Amino acid sequence: MDGPVISGAAKRDEIARLLTILELDFEQKNFLPPQRNALLRELKSHIRSVEDSEPLFTPVSVRTLSRHSYDGSSLITSREALKCLANVLLLEAKTRQMFVDLGYPKKAAGRLKNDNREDELLNSRVLFLMTYGTTLSFHDLFDHHQLADSINANIARHSKLYSKSNSKTPPPSAVDNQALSETLKLLFNLAQYYPQKSPNFAKSVPHVLKILNRISLPSPPLQPPVTYLINSLLNLDLESGNNKPLFPKSDEKCNVNRLISILDVTVRTYKEEQLENLATPLLTLLRRVYELAAPQVAAHMKALLLPSNEERAQPLGRSDTLAAWLLRLSTSPVAPNVRESTSSLMFELSDKDATSFVRNVGYGFASGFLMTHDLPVPENALEGWSTGASGESRVEDPGERVTNVNGREINPVTGQRRDMEPAAPGPEMTGAEKEREAEKLFVLFER
Repeated sequence: MDGPVISGAAKRDEIARLLTILELDFEQKNFLPPQRNALLRELKSHIRSVEDSEPLFTPVSVRTLSRHSYDGSSLITSREALKCLANVLLLEAKTRQMFVDLGYPKKAAGRLKNDNREDELLNSRVLFLMTYGTTLSFHDLFDHHQLADSINANIARHSKLYSKSNSKTPPPSAVDNQALSETLKLLFNLAQYYPQKSPNFAKSVPHVLKILNRISLPSPPLQPPVTYLINSLLNLDLESGNNKPLFPKSDEKCNVNRLISILDVTVRTYKEEQLENLATPLLTLLRRVYELAAPQVAAHMKALLLPSNEERAQPLGRSDTLAAWLLRLSTSPVAPNVRESTSSLMFELSDKDATSFVRNVGYGFASGFLMTHDLPVPENALEGWSTGASGESRVEDPGERVTNVNGREINPVTGQRRDMEPAAPGPEMTGAEKEREAEKLFVLFER
């Protein structure tokens, strides 16, 4: 049971008292396991903030907690001590190097081999914290303590909880989800900081994708472990050799569909300023997926993410489709990272061709991205063009009438069909007047 909430000198004295008792107990074995566990739980109740916790942040205190975590005989006691230790390492960065200097990271890596979700959660969290502000080189843990194998095995165990064939498997518990989140956080940092070791995690890619496909999306959707599943894929090899887990033969579009469905729910759920930090990894992952996709999958992505011909009954960005939501985000004034990622995705879906980009999203949405990236604006950007019934497009000469009976002329700035635009008041402009207005508009965009 947690002790009373205290502060100031009383808190410092109580922490020091408990640590002294635990230090002596490790040497003399003064308590039975239940008594020792109770002392650790009492100590943990005082490790909630850095204020008045100075006695915790010393080499002796870190050694005491580390010894109870890794050098005792009881796994229950070990886990109680690890909860205290993980909190200390989180609250005070200098204690992480103390832990490294004591040589305990290799024991944390060894404990990851246990098929136990609480051990996985606590030791993954401890090792994750070691990736910040320490001199620890994880090469030794990779090469001599099977760190990557342990992480792969733990993710594979989680994926079994999402098996369709085993209906008797209980749904993942809160501890399961927390352990998975901590493992994925550790994997992400290791792949980020040790890219040469990233191929060691290739075995986890199919399992991560399987979980991402079958996990029930929370509301709102971008919460752990969903966010960590998405993030973990960013630094991994998504097509190792002939094995292409992103596009399985059984359903090569399943992962694409899942990621796009998550994006659809995401952009409709969060405010733009919330999307700034949440949605960028998902958009970046979709860009990577498109880069790796076979032509038929790439075409499928274009159909789901770019405006359709049906949307051109009104100016683009006005409807409630995913493409319209993305177009609006591409000009967001409050989410610059999402604005950049969304525009980049649209540009890449347009095969990185400025002319195709303008035709797909309209010059109004394309101009800012093209100019901030010093991409030349197509000379024919403000000329008319048309889409046929099959979706093909062709540029029209100025003043030319569309003769294809299935074609509809498109306003290149708004992306709307000309025949759906409201009638302009007054007489129609001459060709020379249209050209002058186009030049004015072009100058405005450049400014």
